[in-house]
Amino acid sequence: DADAQGSLTASLGYREPDKLDITLANVMGNIINEKEMDVEYGILRHEEGVDLMPGNIELSGIEVSLVNVMSRETVLRSYIEEQRSRYDYILIDCPAGIEQGFQNAIAGADRALVVTTPEVSAIRDADRIIGLLEKNQIRNSSLIINRIRMDMVRRGDMMSIDDVTEILSIPLIGAIPDDEQVVVATNQGEPVISLDSLAGKAYTNI
Repeated sequence: DADAQGSLTASLGYREPDKLDITLANVMGNIINEKEMDVEYGILRHEEGVDLMPGNIELSGIEVSLVNVMSRETVLRSYIEEQRSRYDYILIDCPAGIEQGFQNAIAGADRALVVTTPEVSAIRDADRIIGLLEKNQIRNSSLIINRIRMDMVRRGDMMSIDDVTEILSIPLIGAIPDDEQVVVATNQGEPVISLDSLAGKAYTNI
């Protein structure tokens, strides 16, 4: 979880990310200071069978520290490279926006999943993100459209899936319907795919 808000960490059931003893901030701090770590240092095992390196507000401080670090974009990349052989996939939850935290996070990526909603402001932001990804040599990007409501699309009150993909011009790998079960799952700290819901099925398909 490379987002200082720690939303992914919280949604996986760790209700108070800021109280965790070890997070990605500690890992990155150790890399900056050249301190050795065990390969499993700070990794949490979730009951759904995924491992999590949690994030919290301390990442904001690390971003400030990185300003004075040479090759700062390689800090997270070096950690990802160390972990790469242990996993089939490593997903980096990036902070929203285009600040230094985003730059640090994408430095460790070899492809991107761009998530947007069918709203004008969100699509504009997604288009800027795609441009930044390409500028950073990440051209293998795919699109996920979140919170689509077909009733609103039919009424002409929301852009369609085709509208969004035409604007952003990257391959679509899935669309997630707006579903209250997502809120229920998040509040319970459970993956939405464990619930019988349209959104859960859409995530499973992705």
